Amino acid sequence: MIYLAAEHFASPPQWTWYILFYFFFAGLAGGSYVVATLLRVGGDVRDEPASRIGFLVSFPATLLCPILLTADLGASWSRFWHMLVDVTPGDTGPILHYWSPMSMGAWALLIFGFFSFVSFVDAWLMDRRRRPLLPPPVGRLFNIVGSLLGLFIASYTGVLLSVSNQPVWSDTWALSGLFLASGMSGGAALITLLARYRPEAAFSLDRLRLADSYFSILELVLLIAFFVTVAAAGQAGRIVPWFPLWIVAVIPCGRR
Repeated sequence: MIYLAAEHFASPPQWTWYILFYFFFAGLAGGSYVVATLLRVGGDVRDEPASRIGFLVSFPATLLCPILLTADLGASWSRFWHMLVDVTPGDTGPILHYWSPMSMGAWALLIFGFFSFVSFVDAWLMDRRRRPLLPPPVGRLFNIVGSLLGLFIASYTGVLLSVSNQPVWSDTWALSGLFLASGMSGGAALITLLARYRPEAAFSLDRLRLADSYFSILELVLLIAFFVTVAAAGQAGRIVPWFPLWIVAVIPCGRR
């Protein structure tokens, strides 16, 4: 089989370090929310304390995303809404381009922010007053819908890189899945870490560790797929200098 290297026409993106933290917190926000929902919907009633931890950390992580995204663009965080609404005089209106990952990502971030905020308040009320914001059946359905958005938030950054027509990033199909697996693993790991400081959440520790192991294995498989597909596209030379850093990233996966 003959592999042809892709042609790249786009100039390098003018991104700063802010975008890396944006990728990190987007994955953490979506992953934490999804893991929390899995604990609430598919787990035991004793998993509820750990589930609330996931909802409590998801919203702050989500809140950082538009701040980091607009900072990377060189604008104030208050300008995030300019990514959603066209403010051109005479042409004002929503910017909703279904063919643009950036446009869809901005709207998904806004809508997911609503779901993560409501779930945050619900979890906070349960912790403080033992009274949920939403009735349990409605709350579970709300969490499931929010989780679908969380999956999108955790993975779409990989899609954004894949369609950038940049060497390496656009030479593989594995980035979206890799970002999602990383976000899920990070979310499970964060909830596990915080659950150690809440005795009532101790019941879920074994399940969280097991889930984190599965996510880490998936992450490792997709990382291998990433290297194979990039090498097949003739771009191996671009990632070899970074190989020691990849090894450092892979070591924790083997220890979980």
